[in-house]
Amino acid sequence: MERISPHQFTTLGAAVLMGTTFLPVASLVTGVGGRDGWMSVLPGFAVGIPYSLMILSLSEQYPRKNLLQISEAVFGKWIGKSLGFFYTLIVVYLGGLLLGQIGDIYQASTMPVTPLWVFFLGGIFLVLFLIKSGIEVFARFSEVVFPLIVIALLLNVGLSVPRIEQGELLPILSEGFKPIFLGATKVIPFVMTYMLFLAGIIAFLPTGKQELSQLKTGVWRIIFLVGILDTFVVLIQLLIFGPAETIRIVYGLLVLGKLVEVSRTVAGVESLFLGVWLAAAVIKIGSLFYAVIWGLESVFGLKGVNWRHAIAVVFLGIAFRFVRGPSLIIEIGLVDEYLIMPFVSLWIPILWGVSRWKRGAEI
Repeated sequence: MERISPHQFTTLGAAVLMGTTFLPVASLVTGVGGRDGWMSVLPGFAVGIPYSLMILSLSEQYPRKNLLQISEAVFGKWIGKSLGFFYTLIVVYLGGLLLGQIGDIYQASTMPVTPLWVFFLGGIFLVLFLIKSGIEVFARFSEVVFPLIVIALLLNVGLSVPRIEQGELLPILSEGFKPIFLGATKVIPFVMTYMLFLAGIIAFLPTGKQELSQLKTGVWRIIFLVGILDTFVVLIQLLIFGPAETIRIVYGLLVLGKLVEVSRTVAGVESLFLGVWLAAAVIKIGSLFYAVIWGLESVFGLKGVNWRHAIAVVFLGIAFRFVRGPSLIIEIGLVDEYLIMPFVSLWIPILWGVSRWKRGAEI
C-alpha cells in the first residue's frame, strides 16, 4: 500500500481543506454574522482540531485501516456497512456538484460561449489522471499547487488594499458574540467535508510514535493556516464591498480580480486566479473521488479501473443535473449543512467514544 509522509499529509490536508472555500466563505459568514462575520472564520475552522485528533487516535488504535473499516470493527458489520453506504452516497453527490461548479464559474466569468460539457469533461479528466497516478502523486501535486493558491490569494488581497473603504468594519461586536456563533455554523461544514477525506487517508499514514506526533502538529498547522487565509479573504471583501455587497456577491474574489484589472494596476489577475482555482477545485474533487473509491472498497469490496470510470460517469451525471448557478449553490449548501455536518459531527465522536469504552472494558 502507498504511504504519504507527515509533511505531504500537512500540505495535502491544507489544499483539500482550503479547496474552494475561499470563494463563497465571505458571502456565507457575512449573510448570518453581518460585519462581524469575519471573526467567526477561525473559530469555525478550529472545530476541526478535536475531530482530527480523534481520527488520528483511532488510526493509532487501528493502524492501516480507514474510518469505515474501523466503524465495522467497532459497531459490527451491519451498522458499519450502513455508515459506509451513507458516507459513499454523500461524497459522490458532493463531488458531482463541485464538478458542476467548475463549469458554472468559468462559463459565467471568462468563457460564456464555451459549452458546459467542455469544462465538465476537462475537470473529470484531470481528476482521473491524478487518481490513476496514485495517492503519493496526488499528495505531491498538492505540494506544488498549494503554495500557488496561497500566493494567488495574497496577491489578490494585497492588490485590492488601495480600494479599502475606512469604517466598513465598525462598530465591532455591536450585537455581541451571536454573529460569531452564527458565522461559525457556516464554516463548520467545510471542516466536516475535510473530515470525510481524513477518514480515508489515515490508512495511508505512518503509525510510528514520532510520525504520529508530527501528524498531530500538522493538523494544527492545517486548521490555522487555512482559517487565517480565509479570514483575510473575508476581511478584504468586507472592507471593499461593505456587508450588503459582500452578501450579494457569491464569488467576491473573482470580482476583486476584475477590479484590479480594470484599474490597470496589474492586468490578468482574474485569469491567473481562475487558473489557480481550477487546480484547487481538482484537488477538492479528487479528494472526494478517493473517498468514493474507499467507500466502494470498504462497503462492497469493489475495486479496479472500471469502477473508477463508473464513478466518473456518476460525477458527470450529477454535474449536468445542476448546470446553473443559483440552484447549484443552494444544493451544495444543503448538502454541506444538512447531510455532511450532522453526519460527521455525530459519527466521529460516537465512534471514538465507543472504541475507547470497548478498549477500557477489555483491559
